[in-house]
Amino acid sequence: MAIVKPFQCVRPDEATAHLVAALPYDVYNRKEACEITAANSKSFLNIDRPETQFSDDVDTYDSRVYEKARELLNAWVSDGTLLKDNREAYYIYELVMNGRSQTGIVACSSIDDYAQGIIKKHENTREEKELDRICHVDRTDAQTGPIFLAYRSKEAINGIVERVIATKPLYDFTAEDGISHKIWQVSDEVTVSEIEQAFVGVPSTYIADGHHRAASAVKVGWKRRDENPGYTGEEPFNFFLSVLFPDEQLMIMPYNRVVKDLNGLSEEEYLKKVEEAFLVEVVGEDAYSPDTKGSFGMYLNKKWYRLTIKDSFVSKDPVKGLDVSLLQDHLLNPVLGVKDPRIDKRVDFIGGIRGLKELEKRCAEDMTVAFSMYPTSIEELFQVADAGLLMPPKSTWFEPKLRSGLFIHPLTAF
Repeated sequence: MAIVKPFQCVRPDEATAHLVAALPYDVYNRKEACEITAANSKSFLNIDRPETQFSDDVDTYDSRVYEKARELLNAWVSDGTLLKDNREAYYIYELVMNGRSQTGIVACSSIDDYAQGIIKKHENTREEKELDRICHVDRTDAQTGPIFLAYRSKEAINGIVERVIATKPLYDFTAEDGISHKIWQVSDEVTVSEIEQAFVGVPSTYIADGHHRAASAVKVGWKRRDENPGYTGEEPFNFFLSVLFPDEQLMIMPYNRVVKDLNGLSEEEYLKKVEEAFLVEVVGEDAYSPDTKGSFGMYLNKKWYRLTIKDSFVSKDPVKGLDVSLLQDHLLNPVLGVKDPRIDKRVDFIGGIRGLKELEKRCAEDMTVAFSMYPTSIEELFQVADAGLLMPPKSTWFEPKLRSGLFIHPLTAF
């Protein structure tokens, strides 16, 4: 059963929360991050991406970079930009995008739940990306980016959340991208106990987004245990910062693909090979977004097509049956020669938030063929994780993104 704990939070002053709140560190490259921090000295990206405080000749992973993150975090606490709560609490976090809301509970999840598979994963992680966040968490002595967790909706939890959000929020602001953020603090003993006990009835939680942040936080926790052999299991380093959402509220957008060339084939030869596994229909010049599982949009030579996987290639396997797998296994690999999409530089991935015009734009600039995808469902994600399997890379794109800097989990007690 899931352990979901309240925690003593470091958070922004209410007056500056809208300035501090920042998109996750990994949605930006270094140049973009520098532009953001230059425009907003209060953006939490200054701490999440501390290389922005140095000239380009200083490596992103230089020890001085992580020391700068620690220095800035401590300075923001000292000058009142960040406040220290004096008691443990949960937080309710509502995000509204295009009129659609999702509301989660900000809490700390157990590193033991992660190790024992109660917190389930669906992606592999890369060591170099883990190492960066391990250094950041360890040096700052804090977890600064929440892990996005999902769980199968539970009425007892929904009822508590509905009761809390009927009260006045602690924070209420709309970010520059139009997404609104409301946050409520839950610190009264009765409601805190209700939330903690309600999650005891949740058998599993699932990492929706933030696999590298989760793995890094857990490894820092294990390191702290080694450094403190008399640990009790209740110290803050035994838990990691998370926001937990019920599955029914989540929106997964497609993760579209673009490929640089036709693998030496003429357009006619290419289309003939595609027809071996797919029904191919010409749509025309209007961008096509698939509306059913097993269908795909394809943009080639300024023309859109609808591809539908033939019945004989459909699979009931939780991984092989995913649309991203069907496209990879029956077109990208055998026809276009993209053997491993994780490392092949001929393929790129475009988050659904960018829209289909971005696919057309890339094909006009540096790519030849694009594919619009039907989004992976949250239930498909659960099925893969429950089976102990892994999804192909770039299978899901969650929106809206959680903001960093609104909740910070120190690894040592105040």
